[in-house]
Amino acid sequence: MARVLGPLTPQQFRARLPGLAPLLADSVDGGASVGFLAPFDTEAAERWWRQQGAEIDSGTQQVWVAEDERGVVGTVVLHRAPKANAVHRGEIRKLLVHRDARGAGLGRELLAAARNHAAATGLTLLLLDTATGSPAEELYRRDGWTPYGVVPDFARDPAGTLEDCTFFYRRLP
Repeated sequence: MARVLGPLTPQQFRARLPGLAPLLADSVDGGASVGFLAPFDTEAAERWWRQQGAEIDSGTQQVWVAEDERGVVGTVVLHRAPKANAVHRGEIRKLLVHRDARGAGLGRELLAAARNHAAATGLTLLLLDTATGSPAEELYRRDGWTPYGVVPDFARDPAGTLEDCTFFYRRLP
């Protein structure tokens, strides 16, 4: 059974880099449209995660992980808007669940952890985007997110094919 931890401190984040990197590489290898093109290996994934360190140190980004006996099997990032007129909102990024751990509700649990923390720390609006027609899109709809538009040919999937993107928001209490 996986447990969700977070938001991670900068030290906890750095200690989990060896688990976060294979998770990201697995997601891209599995076809997830999360900003990277194939081939995308664990070394490239670790470089990307390391680049997030400054924003994690500053508190602009917060990370949660789901861990089980295999290590890190899921993650989600909450990015806080840095502009003075936008401190009420945040963006959900990199909601990832390892292909071997899907179907157990980890995506919903990670999303809820980030959303609840966002509300508890004063955010009132969350945004996210995902590939139109993806399993993630259905997860967000079931979780109460409101779609507000589809942009055609917004991004390339890992194979390089252009795909549409659906944008969502969720108001927080």
